[in-house]
Amino acid sequence: MAKILLVEDNEMNRDMLSRRLERRGYEVVIAVDGAEGVAMTILEHPNLVLMDMSLPIMDGWEATRQLKANPETNNIPVIALTAHAMSGDREKAFEAGCDDYDTKPIELSRLLEKIANLLAKYQ
Repeated sequence: MAKILLVEDNEMNRDMLSRRLERRGYEVVIAVDGAEGVAMTILEHPNLVLMDMSLPIMDGWEATRQLKANPETNNIPVIALTAHAMSGDREKAFEAGCDDYDTKPIELSRLLEKIANLLAKYQ
């Protein structure tokens, strides 16, 4: 069973997405800000990180840069999740080190396909 770290500060989004992922057989661990996301990635070593980009304390851009700069975590795929689907955000996510990008509101079938593709690529 793959372990996914969900880094999301919005409680409603976090609860809804974690339940939907768990129903599909994923183990889900949660962080509520970017700094906790970095710490939890090092501690839990998940198979994949779903990273909200608009986070308190440390945003998802910086958290992803730190994960990709750390030899312990740089091989863990990160999917950027953002409601700010503005021009350039996709490129900004890839520049920060994200392996894929998805927009909110989450379309679960599309996100599950991205998760499956990255897990297959990095396992």
